[in-house]
Amino acid sequence: MYLTSRERHILAFLLAARGQKTVKQVADKLNVSTRTIHRELKKLEDVLAAYQLTISKKSGSGIAIRGDAQKKQQLKDKIAQLDGVELSEEERQAILLNTLIQVREPVKLFTLASELNVTIAAISQDLDAMENRIRSFDLELIRKKGYGVEIKGDEVKKRAVLSNLISRHIDLFEFVEKIKAKNKEEKAKGETISDRLLGLVDPQKLEKVEEQVQEIGRELPYPLADSAYVGLVVHLALAIERLQKGDTIHFDEAYKQEIQEKQEYHIAAKLIEKLGTAFSIDIPEDEIGYITMHLMGAKRRENQSYLLEEASMDLAHRAKELIRRVGEQLRIDLSANNQFLNDLTTHLKPAIYRIKQQMNIHNPMLAEIKRDYLELFEVIKECTTSVFPDLHIPDEEIAYIVLHFAATLLQTEKHQNVRVLVICSTGIGTSKMLATKLERKFPEIELAKHQSIFDLDQAELLEYDVIVSTVLLENLGQSYVHISPMLTEDEAAKVKAALRKAALTRPKSSVKTNKMMEGDFLVNLQEMHRYSEVILQVLNRFKLFYLKEHSGYFLEPICQQLQHHGMIDSQNILLEKLIKREEQGGLGIPGSELALFHTRSDTIHGPGFFIFELPSKEELQAMDGTKMEVSRILMMLAPESTYTEALDILSYLSGLIIQDTDYLYLLQEAGEKEILLFLTNQFQLFIQEKFYQAENRS
Repeated sequence: MYLTSRERHILAFLLAARGQKTVKQVADKLNVSTRTIHRELKKLEDVLAAYQLTISKKSGSGIAIRGDAQKKQQLKDKIAQLDGVELSEEERQAILLNTLIQVREPVKLFTLASELNVTIAAISQDLDAMENRIRSFDLELIRKKGYGVEIKGDEVKKRAVLSNLISRHIDLFEFVEKIKAKNKEEKAKGETISDRLLGLVDPQKLEKVEEQVQEIGRELPYPLADSAYVGLVVHLALAIERLQKGDTIHFDEAYKQEIQEKQEYHIAAKLIEKLGTAFSIDIPEDEIGYITMHLMGAKRRENQSYLLEEASMDLAHRAKELIRRVGEQLRIDLSANNQFLNDLTTHLKPAIYRIKQQMNIHNPMLAEIKRDYLELFEVIKECTTSVFPDLHIPDEEIAYIVLHFAATLLQTEKHQNVRVLVICSTGIGTSKMLATKLERKFPEIELAKHQSIFDLDQAELLEYDVIVSTVLLENLGQSYVHISPMLTEDEAAKVKAALRKAALTRPKSSVKTNKMMEGDFLVNLQEMHRYSEVILQVLNRFKLFYLKEHSGYFLEPICQQLQHHGMIDSQNILLEKLIKREEQGGLGIPGSELALFHTRSDTIHGPGFFIFELPSKEELQAMDGTKMEVSRILMMLAPESTYTEALDILSYLSGLIIQDTDYLYLLQEAGEKEILLFLTNQFQLFIQEKFYQAENRS
């Protein structure tokens, strides 16, 4: 019988227990997540069956090993006979990889074998198995007789290996919490891969790093995704540890020049300066570039302005094609869901950036997603490969895309009663899916809002009857239900109990609820007022321009016309912005004779949508990379600083352009009055939907 160290500890704990133990108690004992315990218990069923024993799972009570006392003793004796710490092959190779990255000189095979209590032959086999994985990080495994073993390569790649090891073996959020809770003197004494990885970061350093990231994060024009925030903190803590050992990185000079004008670069520079002061060390300038990449790949957008950003419309075109292909295979039409297109595009942009930059992507729920959504996973993987033939998209990222589709497919009619707040740590797709799952499973839920763990200080927690969280919350000050993002049956039972309790206690808080509803009404009223103002502004300013022959570049007369009609202050500033945007990638809309130019600048007076008919067709690059002829230019503009409602409306129009072929034909062929009538009707539908959403919130 082979058992890993973790499996032995689980069995020993349950066999020694008097009565039942909750999964959380077992998880706390082993210092792992409840998800991990659920996974390990399934693997142990066969071991127990060999001794005519079973695992009893009772919802709301806990788990216990059931069977004959003599058989239990036989299993106890067998576990006691197992010599030393038995690591799985994966755990052993992870420890080897960690060791070789940490050392700065060759290590003898004998030393590695002694440390892991295995034979030299076993170490050689592990190194053979690891070679391709090491090569995938652009590192080289050196093995020479009489010399030893070492890993050579760039420091950036070595850090990527360490980040990958951490994210594969410990959930990042757990990693941070465990480091904070772990005694500094004990951190390197553990026998498991988890213990060894925890030893990579000093708890005090991690807290200093997190403090600086929180402070500098306020300067970003967008919030970071929760997982990206924690990933950045872990990366920086590792970087400080490595820098203090003398390991520095070298960043590509050409790429550094390219990103130096980005806002993220200047913020990264400030962060480096703060960290240097906090740790009294000189941090090389090359580190700025690497942190900039993390920030650029870590944006978490809601959906208001996304389709107005650089290079987003061509990506939206691909997202639309992905939705079409998946829907075709599932025989479900999702093409009319503008919200879904926005959400998926929002997710894909930073994800594709990370893939192109070869940044580490890890999905702690990959196994669960494959298990629960296997058919959907396979369909999306096949369709994603077709839509993005130029990219190798890993399974971890496919799984995140699956969550977005699952969240949309799970949408169902909402019933109003209990208000629920869902706190998640794994991103908008996951939290939205979990919220929808809860609403579907429990019709008594009125609202399942999703909230970031890092925004809790801003949350009106008292407005909700039940709080559900996928992460442990310290010092919350009120009760909550701790579950996993996948919502197991046991967890669903805990949520159900909380909902019943809330239903019983709701009458006591009727005054609070009424006040809350009055407050919501005022907020909704202000929001609808802003939507109405923006819609009127867009409709009143809309115009179809017919350009005359011009000797120069066609964008020049467009900017002249906009300035002449008082839409902008400076035609030169706008022209420069539009030219830069065109250099970013194709703007032609495939299947039409239209191109969509969109930008934001403070030279623009307010949100606007304009159409320019060219005197003759122009050849432009399309969103799919091909060349096409364009007869009309669609111009979507907004100031740099404006209401989120304005960006939401323009994003809505952008989505229509991508989705609706009838709308495309209208924009391409119709006159000003006909297009204006269509826009008016669309905005009427938009505002009706917003009123409906506002009523459901009140």
